[in-house]
Amino acid sequence: MISSSGGSGSNYSGSEVPVPPSPGGALGVSRSTFTYEQLVLATDGFSDANLLGQGGFGYVHRGVLPNGKEVAVKQLKTGSGQGEREFQAEVDIISRVHHKHLVSLVGYCMSGGKRLLVYEYVPNNTLEFHLHGRDRPTLEWSTRLKIALGSAKGLAYLHEDCHPKIIHRDIKATNILLDYKFEPKVADFGLAKFASDNNTHVSTRVMGTFGYLAPEYASSGKLTDKSDVFSFGVMLLELITGRRPVDSSQTFMDDSLVDWARPLLTRALEDGNYDALVDPKLGRNFDPNEMACMIACAAACVRHSARRRPRMSQIMRALEGDVSLEDLNEGVRPGHSRFYSSHGSSDYDSGQYNEDMKKFRKMALTPEYGSSDYSAPTSEYGQHPSASASSEGQHTQEIEMEKKKDGYDFGSSL
Repeated sequence: MISSSGGSGSNYSGSEVPVPPSPGGALGVSRSTFTYEQLVLATDGFSDANLLGQGGFGYVHRGVLPNGKEVAVKQLKTGSGQGEREFQAEVDIISRVHHKHLVSLVGYCMSGGKRLLVYEYVPNNTLEFHLHGRDRPTLEWSTRLKIALGSAKGLAYLHEDCHPKIIHRDIKATNILLDYKFEPKVADFGLAKFASDNNTHVSTRVMGTFGYLAPEYASSGKLTDKSDVFSFGVMLLELITGRRPVDSSQTFMDDSLVDWARPLLTRALEDGNYDALVDPKLGRNFDPNEMACMIACAAACVRHSARRRPRMSQIMRALEGDVSLEDLNEGVRPGHSRFYSSHGSSDYDSGQYNEDMKKFRKMALTPEYGSSDYSAPTSEYGQHPSASASSEGQHTQEIEMEKKKDGYDFGSSL
């Protein structure tokens, strides 16, 4: 368990920045510092043959340490503006996180302006690859449930068992890594600070993938653990339906997976008929009770109102069968949470969300909308990035926005 606190501009709740170890020293017993030369050697000069993928934070290469241990080396994009002390403090927090369903940080490297993170290597690619990759075998229902439950456990640990709390900020299928038994490990938690433009407590950068963005995040840039819950709900919808969050081959006027699924979720939970929702590749090869549970979890996670979404620990227990669906729903019908205002404030309007998402997509997909920086949607890890990703994948983006007069305020403190 983590006991130190991150700064207010960090990924973590709390008010104090932990004191990092002395420069050049190892970060505790199980973590170590690496020289840049050591990582060049481990990755064969960051060769293309060892390239695992490119994410929003930089390139990822497979490497082999002198002791034979396989690792994944992530080169963070330059220009984060972080000093050595702050970088070490952030790394120190991430590297204390140890959980079966979270990718472990092995060590790090600082060399001049270069910043590299060294992770354990997870060999069996990503959920995106196995669920959406071209010509892939169909993921069995039991495997999908295992991936959902394991991922929920990892995120619940970040949200509720880490002090300070860690908000992931970029939950998506490409950030769920799998071993050969299809046990999931959540990757890239705690990295948002490394992608910030400057060393202030204000971020003007909205990160995430279209279709996964929580409504309140798309509008204000404000993030909470409930924003992660929404993104996790979208991922549950992927597991249920086999569909992508957004099909980029369609126009930006079309509905996202959430908007398409919302009325179907309501109907399925009312009449017990899941045909319109379930991935056709599954056929009838699923447990109806487990399917009902995952559908209920997805519906609860993607509520418009962040306050009405459950905590990750509630989702975890529901997927384990320990929470009744009535308790999960708390009297809210799927798709109707915007009518249940709490604390005297109105919930985010779904129509406004749709308008915001259209603007986001237009900015990313239309070159004349100025500079945007988003990577190809290849898998972060795994030897064989999804073939479907290059043509149909989501556009992972870090869109730099100016504060606008039309209601967008991306200067809000996170």
